[in-house]
Amino acid sequence: MSSDSVCTRFHVAMELIGARWSGAVIHMIFKGAHRYGDIKAAIPGINDTMLARRLRELESAGLVERRVLATSPVRAEYHLTRMGEELRPALDELVTWSHKWITLPGDHPGQAAG
Repeated sequence: MSSDSVCTRFHVAMELIGARWSGAVIHMIFKGAHRYGDIKAAIPGINDTMLARRLRELESAGLVERRVLATSPVRAEYHLTRMGEELRPALDELVTWSHKWITLPGDHPGQAAG
């Protein structure tokens, strides 16, 4: 395997997961938000257009699966595929890293939430 193919795969993965809202959507599905409204309510600032776009992109990439439930009224739920579930350790590590190193408005320099 050439280093070019590794760099290209890494770049594609970062663009997919790093797209605005993608990580938050995946993270909320990890946490058990499976219905559109629950995902939207759990992500401050996301609008319907962006959430619908991200869910479609993540579904198209094979990370998320949309399941239509035969209920009355019909409901749709979003679940991670095996491919999406395998991101859990990487995203958990990113959460840990962010709590250690990322400061929020109002934090003092060098102070991150513990």
